[in-house]
Amino acid sequence: MAVVALAGLLATGCTQSGGTTGSGTPAPSTAPPATGDSKGSGLPASLTGQRPDWNSCAAPEGGEKPGSAWRCATVQVPLDYAEPGGATIPVALIRKEAGDKSGRLGSLLFNFGGPGASGVDILPRAATEYSALGRRYDLVGFDPRGVRRSAGVVCRDDKEQAAAEATIDYTPDSAAEEQRFVQDATSFGKGCASRSGKVLPYTTTANTARDLDLVRQILGDAKLNYFGISYGTQLGGTYAHLFPRNVGRFVLDAVVDPTADSVGHARNQTVGFQRALDNYLKATGQDPKAGTERIARLVKRLDEKPLAVGERRLTDSLALTGVVMPLYSEQSWPLLTTALTKAEQGSGAELLQLADWYNDRDASGHYATQSHSQRAISCADSAERPTVDQARALLPEFRRLSPVFGEFLAWDTAGWCANWPVKGEAKTSDASAPGAGPVLVVGTTGDPATPYEGAERMAKELGEGVGVLVTNKGEGHGAYGSSACVTKTVDAYLVDGKVPAYGTTCS
Repeated sequence: MAVVALAGLLATGCTQSGGTTGSGTPAPSTAPPATGDSKGSGLPASLTGQRPDWNSCAAPEGGEKPGSAWRCATVQVPLDYAEPGGATIPVALIRKEAGDKSGRLGSLLFNFGGPGASGVDILPRAATEYSALGRRYDLVGFDPRGVRRSAGVVCRDDKEQAAAEATIDYTPDSAAEEQRFVQDATSFGKGCASRSGKVLPYTTTANTARDLDLVRQILGDAKLNYFGISYGTQLGGTYAHLFPRNVGRFVLDAVVDPTADSVGHARNQTVGFQRALDNYLKATGQDPKAGTERIARLVKRLDEKPLAVGERRLTDSLALTGVVMPLYSEQSWPLLTTALTKAEQGSGAELLQLADWYNDRDASGHYATQSHSQRAISCADSAERPTVDQARALLPEFRRLSPVFGEFLAWDTAGWCANWPVKGEAKTSDASAPGAGPVLVVGTTGDPATPYEGAERMAKELGEGVGVLVTNKGEGHGAYGSSACVTKTVDAYLVDGKVPAYGTTCS
C-alpha cells in the first residue's frame, strides 16, 4: 500500500537579518551557510545563480485559481550530484507570495507525500488550509525529481495498467498466480527502464533533498523552511541529516518510520491499517473482530468470483484498495460503510470507485503516473529486493496482524521492487541531524498509513534537542488542518518560532 498524503480529503525574495525569534529558533542569516553534504557542495554558479522566471500557471481542477497570485517556474538541477557540472533535469515550482510583505519570513516549501505527489498540482488545491502561513511566507510547491513536470517517470500506458488490474492477483494462491505476479512486477520495471531509463538511477530521496538545498539557494533563503507530510517526512528527515546547518523551521506530519526496512514498512502498515479498521468498526457500532472477519470473507468471495461492474470487475485486490481509501480520513468512513454494504448485496461499483480514486484512474480510464514515480523513488531508495519465498514466509505473521490486509502487504514486499532494473541506495533511511534546529514531529495515534510509532522513532532518530514530538490523539493520515490544536501549535512554531514542549499532546 502506498504511503500517501491525500490532499482534498481531508515558495524567492529577501531574508531577515540575523538573530533569534520566539523561543530561540534562529532567524535566517544574510548568507546561505555551507552545505553538509559532499555531493551537494561545489555546485557551479550556473546552477546556484539561477533566477526563476515566474510565469502564470494553469488553474488546477477543483482548487484555488492561480490567476495573478500563483506563479510557476522551472529550475535546473544536476541529474547526478557526483557530476554537478554534467547533465541537468528540470524541477518545477509553484509559488504564492506572502500576503504581508513587511513581515515576510521567507519561503515555506511543501511536500505532500507519495512518494510521487505533485506539489505543483496539490498546493493550490490545498492552499486554504495554509492561509495563516501564507500571510508571512511565500508558499512554494514543487514536483520532486521523477514526478510529473520534473523529468517524471512513466512506466506503462493506460491499457497496460488496466490489464494488470484486471488480471493480476496481488494475493496469489497458486504457483501460476505467483508467476504472473512476479512477471507483472518485472514487466513494470522494464517499462520504467525503457521509457525513463535516464533518470531512473537518480530518483533517490537523498538526491531530492539535494535538489531542495539548491532550490533554497536559488530562492535566496539562508535556511530551508519546510512542511513535509507522509513521505514528505522521510524527505525532510533526509534533508536534515544531509544539511543540518541549513534546517530552518521544519514540520513533519504523518511520519514515516526512518528505522524500518521494506519489510518493516509493510509490517507497520499492516498494523496501522488494521488499527484504523478496528477504530472505524468501533465507531460504527460493530465488534472489531466480527467486523474484520466479515470483511475478510467478502474479500475471499471476490477472490473466488469477482463482481461485474459494467465491463470491469471488482477483484479482491481492487476491493482491498477500496477499503483502504476511506481509512485515510475519518470524514470518509461513511463512504466505506456504504461501499461494503453494497458489495455484500452484490454491487461492486462503490468499492471500485474508491479504488479508482486511490489509483488515480479517471472516468475515461486514464491513469495518472504517481504510482510510477512512487515505485521508482521507493526502489531507488531501498537496497532490499525481497523474493517470493521471503514474502510467502511472512504470511503467517501478517495474517495474524491483519486478516484483511496482511496477505496483500506481505506479498507486496516481493512485488514492489522485484527484478528492478537499477540498484537501491540503502536498507533504511538516516534522519540523524546533530546540530540542526528544532524539528516538529507530529504523529496521530490512529494514522493508518504511517502509524504513530514512526513519529516516536523519527523524533528519537533526529536526536536530542532536534526532534520535538507532538502527539495528536485522533484518526486519519495527517493532523494539520483536521486538529485545531495541532494547527495552532504548528502555526505558532512556523510563524512565531514558539517551539512546543517535547511530548505536547492534542486531543
